[in-house]
Amino acid sequence: MPRFRTPLSAGFTLLEVLVALVIVGTALGASLRAVGSLTQNSGDLRAAMMASWSAENRLSQIRLAHEWPAFGERSFPCPQAEMNLICEEHVLATPNPSFRRVEVLVFEASHPERRIVKLTQVVPNAL
Repeated sequence: MPRFRTPLSAGFTLLEVLVALVIVGTALGASLRAVGSLTQNSGDLRAAMMASWSAENRLSQIRLAHEWPAFGERSFPCPQAEMNLICEEHVLATPNPSFRRVEVLVFEASHPERRIVKLTQVVPNAL
């Protein structure tokens, strides 16, 4: 009695290859999106750090000079590294006339509508 051999399957079908390509493509797309998100977050954190330094510099300058800032608002450039930043200083009254509240807001010069950071400090009268 003759024996018939069944052909052995060697390789993948076209459908299996296409399914594998879709899975790999989806995984690569998700990875690229995650890397892009991390890059954006890194840039935002760096901008926040630079803006905080600028605001802290101004508040430290007031403390160290024992400055009694005048009421009102003023704006001045406060660059850090290669970032062009604009600081706004708001000096407000407090319930105690021996203290003044100083707020320093930092904006990116290219996007003045976007506030990066706001720091506040109460300044005592040094006189």
